[in-house]
Amino acid sequence: MTDALTALFVLVGGFFVFAAALGVMRLPDVLIRMHASTKAGTLGCGLILLAAAIHFAETAIVARALATIVFIMLTAPVGAHMIARAAYRTGVPLWRGMVVDELGRGAVSGSGKQEQGDEGKRQNRGPA
Repeated sequence: MTDALTALFVLVGGFFVFAAALGVMRLPDVLIRMHASTKAGTLGCGLILLAAAIHFAETAIVARALATIVFIMLTAPVGAHMIARAAYRTGVPLWRGMVVDELGRGAVSGSGKQEQGDEGKRQNRGPA
């Protein structure tokens, strides 16, 4: 039974890691790529580590796997947020299909650049 459960977790985890890699390659914007890699990558790594914990079933290995899962779940979203914030502030071009830039509070034109206006100007603000 544990072998089947381990195989299932490894396969599902591998699928999510593959989806994360595919998202990084295929998606158009650094913010969207980052989202795909963080969400799917975290879930995939967590499932694979859970499979390792179930397969070996030793206290030390289970504790390390669970600690690693918790560490990844705590640090991956924070790291992704910091990467997205740095990309936005340094002026990395946004996807052309983006309709609203909520951080700049202005509409985004079809070319991916914000329309000029009092609220639509994108500024490099210092650390918040």
